[in-house]
Amino acid sequence: MRAAVVSKGEFQVEDLPAPVPGPGQVLISVTRCGICGSDLHARVHCDELADLAAATGYDRFMRSDQRIVMGHEFTGDIIEYGPGTRRRWKPGTPVVALPILRAGRQPELTGLSVYAPGGYAEQVVVQESMTFPVPNGLSPDHAALTEPMAVAWHAVRKSRITKGQTAFVIGCGPIGLAVVTMLKAAGVRTVVASDLSPRRRELAAACGADVVVDPGVESPWDATPKKSRITGASDILNLGFDAMDRLRRLPNIPWWYLFRALHTLDRGPSAPVVFECVGVPGIIDQILTAAPPLTRVIVVGVCMQQDAFHPATAINKEIELRFVLGYNPGEFRDTLHLIADGKVDPSPLITGTVGLEGIPTAFTTLASPNHHAKILIDPQSPRTAP
Repeated sequence: MRAAVVSKGEFQVEDLPAPVPGPGQVLISVTRCGICGSDLHARVHCDELADLAAATGYDRFMRSDQRIVMGHEFTGDIIEYGPGTRRRWKPGTPVVALPILRAGRQPELTGLSVYAPGGYAEQVVVQESMTFPVPNGLSPDHAALTEPMAVAWHAVRKSRITKGQTAFVIGCGPIGLAVVTMLKAAGVRTVVASDLSPRRRELAAACGADVVVDPGVESPWDATPKKSRITGASDILNLGFDAMDRLRRLPNIPWWYLFRALHTLDRGPSAPVVFECVGVPGIIDQILTAAPPLTRVIVVGVCMQQDAFHPATAINKEIELRFVLGYNPGEFRDTLHLIADGKVDPSPLITGTVGLEGIPTAFTTLASPNHHAKILIDPQSPRTAP
């Protein structure tokens, strides 16, 4: 098969032996594969990423001196099954799969490990138990976006945001755009998107953002039509006084049960939910400084450098800081069906397609935020530029 192989940061299209599915695995013919922002980082910073992965318990991440076939946002058609499979679907069935394999008890990250070549190729091996048929005749272009949209769906679910809370999406690259899309799919009524790039702001509006802000001109916190009643520590304290004044007027009522119930239900005064989708040093501290009290911050952007912020700022405002990674199989499956059922439209994210020979140009183009968001790879396409 033909595949784009990267080593020491350079891509080369080569003829490789066709992969052979192992026990519990399936071989598929790749029809589309997305280029992820993490691929852009891994091409040049994989050794640093490998050290970080090893520190957290995974020591098989790609290294710069290895020959790697990248790509973990793929869809394709079933070719053949390996031993020990249930052969659930006929050959030719279009499928998507979580980009992870397992040999024995050893997991491998597809497209990010030398032991699990990815979708920048004509064929890729997937795990049958992590594979899902593509429903409703969904196009390969849209099916390939299941993986990045699942990342966004996981972030939205972890945020526990309600429909009435205001969502702020800081950074409108591909993952920020996906978060905007999934927030609207979840029924969130007010989504404020912020990015310096005019092109990304245009795409954020196309994805459903209710308010789009250039942070170089206007603060996103001032742009929301629904102003927070809580803007400082004094407001929190006064809220407590006001609540107790009202509750004390009710005779023989165990008011403390109300506070226990609110805690159990994870409910309290309405506050914004912020999705940090930039992933550069200093952004978290900027958000903690500017966001109103009781804000919940979901860190989706992957910052590759050490960062610093002032914990006392977050403490004084009682801001929650949550970090998210990936998704679970249920979220992956649900995302696929949200797209196939027309409840989620990922098409605004797709801004170009290339063949295997066009991958270097696509990577160079994606380094700039002014033109493209998600570029797809069609292994059969002759296109060398998006």
